[in-house]
Amino acid sequence: MSWALFRQATRSQALWLATASGIALLSSPATAQQAEDSPTVPEAQSAPVLQTPDVVPTIGDAPVPARDDEVGFAADNLNYDSENEIVVAEGNVAMNRDAISMRADKVTWNRSTGQVFAEGNVAIRNPEGDTAYGDRIELTDSLRDGIVDNLLVVLDNGARLAAIKGTRFENGNIELENAAYTPCPVEDAEGCPKNPSWQIRAVRVTYDRGKNKVRYKGARVEIFGLPLIPLPGLSHPANSEAGSGILVPEIRLDRTNGFEIAIPYYLRLAPDRDITITPHVYTDAAPMLEGEFRALTDIGSFRINGYATYGTLVPLIGEDPDSRKRFRGYLESAGKFQFDPRWSFTFSGRIATDRTFMRRYDISRDDRLRSTFNLERIGGNSYLSIAGWATQTLRRNDEQGQQPIALPVIDYRQRFADPWLGGQFELQLNTLAIGRTAGQDTQRAFAGARWDLRGLTRMGQEVTLTALVRGDVYHSDENLLTAIPGYRGKSGWQARGIAAVAADMRWPFIGELAGGTQTLTPRVQIVATPPLKNLDIPNEDSRAFDLEDSNLFAINRFNGYDRFEDGARITYGVEWNYSRPGFNINSIVGQSYRLSDKPSLFPDGTGLTDRTSDIVGRTTIAYRDFLRFTHRFRLDKDNLAIRRNEFDATIGSRSTYAVIGYSRLNRDILLLGEDLQDREEVRVGGRVKVAQHWSMFGSAIVDLTKQADDPLSTADGFEPIRHRLGIAYDDDCLSIALTWRRDYADTGDARRGNSFSFRIAFRNLGF
Repeated sequence: MSWALFRQATRSQALWLATASGIALLSSPATAQQAEDSPTVPEAQSAPVLQTPDVVPTIGDAPVPARDDEVGFAADNLNYDSENEIVVAEGNVAMNRDAISMRADKVTWNRSTGQVFAEGNVAIRNPEGDTAYGDRIELTDSLRDGIVDNLLVVLDNGARLAAIKGTRFENGNIELENAAYTPCPVEDAEGCPKNPSWQIRAVRVTYDRGKNKVRYKGARVEIFGLPLIPLPGLSHPANSEAGSGILVPEIRLDRTNGFEIAIPYYLRLAPDRDITITPHVYTDAAPMLEGEFRALTDIGSFRINGYATYGTLVPLIGEDPDSRKRFRGYLESAGKFQFDPRWSFTFSGRIATDRTFMRRYDISRDDRLRSTFNLERIGGNSYLSIAGWATQTLRRNDEQGQQPIALPVIDYRQRFADPWLGGQFELQLNTLAIGRTAGQDTQRAFAGARWDLRGLTRMGQEVTLTALVRGDVYHSDENLLTAIPGYRGKSGWQARGIAAVAADMRWPFIGELAGGTQTLTPRVQIVATPPLKNLDIPNEDSRAFDLEDSNLFAINRFNGYDRFEDGARITYGVEWNYSRPGFNINSIVGQSYRLSDKPSLFPDGTGLTDRTSDIVGRTTIAYRDFLRFTHRFRLDKDNLAIRRNEFDATIGSRSTYAVIGYSRLNRDILLLGEDLQDREEVRVGGRVKVAQHWSMFGSAIVDLTKQADDPLSTADGFEPIRHRLGIAYDDDCLSIALTWRRDYADTGDARRGNSFSFRIAFRNLGF
């Protein structure tokens, strides 16, 4: 069995063996740290401990030999026994051969047998500059093969390898006995020794030079000094490349599927391609197979991920008349290719066999799956996009036949470098074709031009003048299949011309306040547009709308192109900003007034139904990295009742923090249109650090909607949706988390109830 524990390999993942000839690399080159950064590797069970030298050995400069078969050395004292042909060098002994340097307190060289013994604070450095330490080394006079007692190798990132004995053979193979490896720190901030978070212990570690493979016998992972995870058959490539094998399993328990264990197998197909196959085994459900393929090409990359099982399906509504088992699955893919500095292609695709598969297996809680592609060209002053997209709905009451398929969507924009009448001129061409399998089909094309001139007056006002013209052509059929009449438009061919002019003035006033700087900026905008045939045009991309600070001063406050706000209006507001080092407040409030009495296109509840709009605003407060608070509101123009009230806050540090969100929509309308239902919801989450590396975390979502807010809702004003609680351990080397989650709503065969998940991740291992 091969364990792919080094899937995302780095240099620190390699094991190293210091032989008497130097360091025999089991991986890519790295530079060892100095000995003062090399504390003791904690004692392995049934194995002595290799200690860092008490005195830091400094490798001196030995004479460079004239020939390859010579060894150059230097020492304080040199004795030669001519009768027995034994050379003994003592005191700062330095030896050099083939750019391999060694330092020791004493070196004994038997010229007749070719044996060399180095003793006392032994340090060896190879041509790459790596250094290893040992108590006693036995080697041949070629400085190529030998045995090391009490081996310690420290890598440049702090990872270290210890062994009782290391042997390098003539064929280049290496064997370590009673070895330990850890990338974790083994000393605390004060420099005192400590146990690493985790380490690998093995009875024997063998490096096969011919196969470039490292194999372990009797290997196990110790966490906090406890031998918890046995690793039978552990092996991995000797270099920084990923290797095929089993990854660490994932464990989960929930009410829907029971106990789950997922055992990924990683298969390296080539240096730029791999595949991961993951069987998911459940106690209360049929097994599921997951696969992921990844590839890197000369011009980009892509991935394909899929899930497949064969089991029963519970529908979203009612009982399934056919309870036979069927194929169920989910497929997704994404990628990007850069053909040259200007041309690129991106794509993503998502599709599921049914509406509850992803929730049942906790893959995603998205209620729509969108697939899209986009071919782009980005020039210095131009932009071209040729795109397409399709949507699969997973919502309870949505008909799939009503979901649009857009193909193609073409958008071209050209900005002219030379100013025209002192302003910037931009041309836009756009076309769109939308088809449905059981709904309205619409095609659109338009050409438009926009001119913007920005300037400053002598009194400091910032004035922006805008002129816009556009010509639209539409064709649609099967219009009666659209449920909402205001979205249908007229069948057949329709044309529309649009012209708009706007003047926008901002006048900032800056001054000091409480040790900081405040800026008060009144703003006024006037927009004029002739009457348009909006209702004759199908509405595909301008449906969901709500007046807020982000679109208050937009020339067209509809999102999309199919609706354009006509008539004349004046919009006014004020922005206030206060800042001092580490602290900032930004606030904006505004309102608009329509000069014409033509009925508004905006539906009730959006804040723009009458000539005078509701009052909208936003306030953002930020204090260093500790606090960020954002509040958005909309007030009724008549009685200042709160129609929209939202805030999001993040408070705390990275280790201890709270996230709070609240949303309240009170539109005060009788006829509920699409996406206009009243809602109230609170969201909380956070993490509390309870010890140096331990923390507790949790989150919850609660629906506060009452029947008075939404007559179609069955909520009672306090309906928990989902919450989770957990405990986690995190340091630079190890991450462990145990999470409990409870869902309060059934969705088809994704049943409400408890679920538990356990996650563990080791630095350098395949997670």
